[in-house]
Amino acid sequence: MFDERSPIYQQIADQIKADIVSGVLQEDEQVMSTNQYAAFYRINPATAAKGFQLLTEEGILYKKRGIGMFVSVDARQTLVQARKDRFFEEVVDRMVEEARQIGVPIADILNHIESRKEGKGQ
Repeated sequence: MFDERSPIYQQIADQIKADIVSGVLQEDEQVMSTNQYAAFYRINPATAAKGFQLLTEEGILYKKRGIGMFVSVDARQTLVQARKDRFFEEVVDRMVEEARQIGVPIADILNHIESRKEGKGQ
């Protein structure tokens, strides 16, 4: 499951976020404990705890004292909005800038997108 692209704790946080966005984890649902997570993936419990702490700081998970960690009520909505924002910044804004530099009218881009939406050109 883990690779060398980023720290394991970040990959843990990213996987939990993906599970929330995809609906595998629902709001107010309890997630595995750090010890369970560490045992399941055979990693150091401190590494798992660091990933969970990151999610807690971001408001994605919350802790019920003595019970465990749970998915925050607005976690999915927050994550989806962040992904949309990142998509527009990293993909759309860069595409528009590139189009501007090479002289592609925005109307041509919109027409191309519409043709893809309708299944043409695939």
